[in-house]
Amino acid sequence: MCLSWHADRAAAERVATEIGGRAVRADAGAEADVVALFAAAAELGELTATVANAGIVAPQARLDEMGADRMRRMLEVNVLGVMLTAREAVRRMSTLHGGRGGSIVTVSSGASRLGSPGEYVDYAASKGAVDTFTLGLAREVATEGIRVNAVRPGIVDTEIHASGGQPDRAARLGATIPVGRPGRAEEVAAAIVWLLGDESPYTTGAILDVSGGR
Repeated sequence: MCLSWHADRAAAERVATEIGGRAVRADAGAEADVVALFAAAAELGELTATVANAGIVAPQARLDEMGADRMRRMLEVNVLGVMLTAREAVRRMSTLHGGRGGSIVTVSSGASRLGSPGEYVDYAASKGAVDTFTLGLAREVATEGIRVNAVRPGIVDTEIHASGGQPDRAARLGATIPVGRPGRAEEVAAAIVWLLGDESPYTTGAILDVSGGR
């Protein structure tokens, strides 16, 4: 198993050790990095599963306060990064290219349904693009042995909130969620594993909300 990291090498290598895999530095928004990542993964064996999970958020702001550099980077990582990752996976998995099929899971966000007004509409828009891309790609490669689905987390207790300038966001909003708490990363991971595995052979083009009812 191969995973990528961009900023936190220690955390990535710790996870890689736990799963018996390999951690490779890559910027999801840089084509050369994504190509190199898949080349490194190929050294571990045939590719049958890919998760496009890289994503960023920026400090809370209204659209009229945002600069183009912020918007460009948001789309570069959250949209282009997903598309490049999926492209490289299709090139290796598709029966059209000599592969034996597989599963791709993209990671979207409940923000794509809610729009995130007053916080980060650019992030929400980028995740809306991921939803649409997932549906289109699923239909494009369905006859080539590849399933493509998305997991759409809600408020999950991860470090992404701190990177957006709101480290307490998950705890603060947890009480407003129907189940009464924020989600945990492992709960999202369980949904991804199900979509990647053999128990979901007839599931493609699906967007699975893991949001506690929000």
